[in-house]
Amino acid sequence: MSPVFRLSFAATLLLAIGVADVTADERLARLPPDQQSLARDYGQFVAAMDDKYFARAKSLNGGAEYETLILDNEYSDYDIRVTRGPVIEKFGRMLAVGNKTSPGRGDRVLTWGRFYSLDAHPKTPLVGMLHATIVLQFFETGPPSTGGWLGVMPGTRVADDLEALKALTDAHFARHDKQPGLYRRLICKGTEDTVARWRRRPACAGVSFYGPPVFPADARQSFEFIAELFDAFVGEYMAQVERRDADDYTVADLQAQDDMRRRWLLDQLFSDPFASKIVPFEAWSLANLPPEVKF
Repeated sequence: MSPVFRLSFAATLLLAIGVADVTADERLARLPPDQQSLARDYGQFVAAMDDKYFARAKSLNGGAEYETLILDNEYSDYDIRVTRGPVIEKFGRMLAVGNKTSPGRGDRVLTWGRFYSLDAHPKTPLVGMLHATIVLQFFETGPPSTGGWLGVMPGTRVADDLEALKALTDAHFARHDKQPGLYRRLICKGTEDTVARWRRRPACAGVSFYGPPVFPADARQSFEFIAELFDAFVGEYMAQVERRDADDYTVADLQAQDDMRRRWLLDQLFSDPFASKIVPFEAWSLANLPPEVKF
């Protein structure tokens, strides 16, 4: 049997950042009224996604216990929450409250920023891991920044499921008279910051919004576009987990899952610039690593 690298962190909740309580943030008061409104809407969206999808994971798993972690560094304050179970082996959330602009992201002074992610690792090897993020940032000068990443890292590639996620994504773009091509290329290849040798291997079904804004002159429209797709994409993914949970799978499927999970760890250690250089190991490992990685 291959040696197993097991990763598990749990900590007492020392300080509540407050997922929904952005109105209590003193930085909020420094924003102009339109940005304050958008920041509050972002907070309400994050709270709704937390409630909805942790409830979904609890329902699939037949119950839930939670691990939490609060920590900070010079770039962000991190609020991590994880639950585990028999259907979704690990489901994690990260909320990062920005303190200053990250290296490589320009020299503008960050006024207010949030990063939110959901990561899911199903037991069935027929559904890959989910990584879904949404970002909103305001600066002292210049336009706001919106971003996100909606993708699945499959081991075994079930064509019908991946096509359903791609069709859902494409239909969302079409409803807004937008084209997904650029954002799909970004999810497939990454950016110049990533190291190709260790790069994650997502299905090209989702999209990355870590590029030009969808609506260059309208941060609210860009945020609402990403938020709507975030909810739809995660919802379809969770439905696929439920549908495939009882399906038979093979030893080859389990090997493909092991390979995918190992690749995700390598990506986070050596390729992704935020995990490898900015976000503390204790934060990203608890929030998004698989429950078990084999070498």
